[in-house]
Amino acid sequence: MGSGAGAAVPDGGAPAGSGGGPGAVPGPVRVVVVDDDALVRAGLRLILGGDPGLSVVGECADGQEAVAEVLRLRPDVVLMDVRMPRVDGLTALRTLRARGSAARVVVLTTFDADELVLRALREGAAGFLLKDTPPAQLVDAVRRVAAGEPALSPTVTAQLIASVAQPQDAGRRVAARRLLAGLTPRERDVALAVAEGLSNTEIAAQLHLGLATVKTHVGHLYAKLGAANRVQVARVVHDAGRP
Repeated sequence: MGSGAGAAVPDGGAPAGSGGGPGAVPGPVRVVVVDDDALVRAGLRLILGGDPGLSVVGECADGQEAVAEVLRLRPDVVLMDVRMPRVDGLTALRTLRARGSAARVVVLTTFDADELVLRALREGAAGFLLKDTPPAQLVDAVRRVAAGEPALSPTVTAQLIASVAQPQDAGRRVAARRLLAGLTPRERDVALAVAEGLSNTEIAAQLHLGLATVKTHVGHLYAKLGAANRVQVARVVHDAGRP
């Protein structure tokens, strides 16, 4: 095992085992970076380490190492590549969930395989980001995930919806519009914002609402639209199309 991969970063901050999930302890958000490319890991560590509110406590080169290190270090957030040798990121994610890990996993992708992103959501990923996400947005995404919000890159969300959308027929369009018709005007505003890939914080700012109010509206959307996550909300909006 090379230096860095599969090992705790010396200046990682909190000792191993002090994490245990988002909000478990005060202090910096503890992050583990998982990617088979050493340069990518170094870049992510540099970006995240430059923020005083984040602490990279470990890094791994494949999913097998990731499972062991995440269970040992108990970080708040894991940035996980999809395509890796030995054990891929989605298998590692599934194993972590089965082992009871509370770490929130954000999948990193070049988006060359849309079906992998869909699988990541089904396996319980807290979000997915393109590897070329600007540094400031990456830092913000890690913070949001640690706070319990999903991290959905607007670009990835749009491409994901397009990739899974089947040719529309009148029945699906009518069904989606019927679902949206059951929303209040404000819930429809929030649904449109979710479909654009905005976070709860961004929606609150755009619609001049309190963050707690936005979270309540999102919960109502899940119930009324029969959605399990934000991508499914966006899918209904996409299916409804323009009037």
